[in-house]
Amino acid sequence: MSELVYSTEVGRIKADKPKAERPKGDGVVRIQRQTSGRKGAGVCVITGLDLSDDDLKKMTAELKKRCGCGGSVKDGHIEIQGDKRDLLKQLLELKGFMVKLSGG
Repeated sequence: MSELVYSTEVGRIKADKPKAERPKGDGVVRIQRQTSGRKGAGVCVITGLDLSDDDLKKMTAELKKRCGCGGSVKDGHIEIQGDKRDLLKQLLELKGFMVKLSGG
């Protein structure tokens, strides 16, 4: 099976790749502290938020502002720099999420 990637009439043809869907969670937001692959710097990874990409970015911006630290959205997970698990748990519970601390 061959896919057409170039045509002399229209040039390069870009194939639309299907967007990978995130797996649905069980309704529980989990906060985990990770240091692996980060040269010893710890981050809190928040998983299980069933939000759109735009809502995840807004939530990340708000959490970063309230915690006073950096962070980002990667693969549908929120990463907040530092060990702020207790504060993050409080903030997310105020928004109505059921939160569990997981991992070490």
